[in-house]
Amino acid sequence: MKKRLLLLASLFVSTITVAQEDYTEVTIPLQPSYTDQVFFDFSTETQTAVTAANWDIAFLRISQMETGVRINDSAGIQVFEASSDVNDWDNIDLANEGTWTELFNSATTWLTGAFDTGSGEYGWGDYNPGNHHVTGSVVFVLKYADESYKKLVIEDYFGGYTIKYADWTGTEWAEDETATIPNGDTSYTFNFYSLTTDEVVSVAPADADWDLAFGRYYDNVGTAEEPMMYLVSGGLHNSATVTVAQVDETGNTENEITLPENSAYSTDINTIGSDWKEFNMGEFVYDIDTELTYYVKNEDGNIYRMYFTAFGGSSTGELKFNYKNVTATAGLDNVNADVNFGFYPNPALDKRITLIYDLKNNSNEKNTVSIYSLTGAKVFETAITNNAGFYTKELNLSSLNSGIYIVQIQSGDYTQAKKLVIK
Repeated sequence: MKKRLLLLASLFVSTITVAQEDYTEVTIPLQPSYTDQVFFDFSTETQTAVTAANWDIAFLRISQMETGVRINDSAGIQVFEASSDVNDWDNIDLANEGTWTELFNSATTWLTGAFDTGSGEYGWGDYNPGNHHVTGSVVFVLKYADESYKKLVIEDYFGGYTIKYADWTGTEWAEDETATIPNGDTSYTFNFYSLTTDEVVSVAPADADWDLAFGRYYDNVGTAEEPMMYLVSGGLHNSATVTVAQVDETGNTENEITLPENSAYSTDINTIGSDWKEFNMGEFVYDIDTELTYYVKNEDGNIYRMYFTAFGGSSTGELKFNYKNVTATAGLDNVNADVNFGFYPNPALDKRITLIYDLKNNSNEKNTVSIYSLTGAKVFETAITNNAGFYTKELNLSSLNSGIYIVQIQSGDYTQAKKLVIK
């Protein structure tokens, strides 16, 4: 027991040393007039910038049984329900725009898009129990920032989406076009489609490769009783891999920090949002709220503390924040009732990590720890004891290149895997 307490104390000292390292300063270049979206990943310190206007609609593809369709509000595209009867397709008249209902993406979950909030059973369509398809029942009109228009119907969903759309030429609707957007690789939540190039385009990285998405989106700046949707600029988080806690405390502080309780972390994607800044009408600049700090916890248990330092508005499109890894303990995740498993540091800066594991009972099975590349190739393996006890083992990974790997523990019939970043 004394050995275990001393070890836990040493882990605490190690992680506090990490927590006292300097913050990393990050500049996110959304470009003047916010022409870019930028995806950021903490574990690899990478940014992925994409042109905001290179897509129109995002189609959920994580399951054959789930639908979800978002509009690209980062590019300022508005979507309206023009008719709840698809038979009105040929009769859509821009003169009736004032009677249309504007629809918005959810600002709290990625899985509900503007098209899902229409008047159909599924927002944009109704379920057909005869063939188990969802059939389009609503005609939408998309209005772009340049005052151009497209009308659209999502005609069918059955493991993929079939759409029909047409451009407004200025005097009439152009010839109808159709496209089918299939479900695909489930490592990506959405297929992004361009109605300009008529193709699926690459936008967001794979879900495992980004934590925050910066750009513009519609959010409620009013109240729940009197909502007012407004196009804001800020950050949305990847609820598939991270949760976020917002804390009222000074960002740039030398005081010892206290990590939020688990209950403080939210899956609402706008937890960071846009309210960390406010426009100063007197000086025509943005003031940063220095009393707002955010803790971003990823699926591997790493926690990053961040606070914003600057925002240039539409003239520069730049925002800045500082962050550092403040994971308080290495953590032990349950593989089953008999085995606990963890390792530190992560990211590994010198290609060495310390494995910690707790075996509650003796076992006749061989226990191993293996490391795999993202292509699935096994690049490292070592045996660990099968005798009950609490152990540490240093792993020298100098033979591995910098990158992202999967560390897997095997104990009898049970396995568990965690992501490792080697720098």
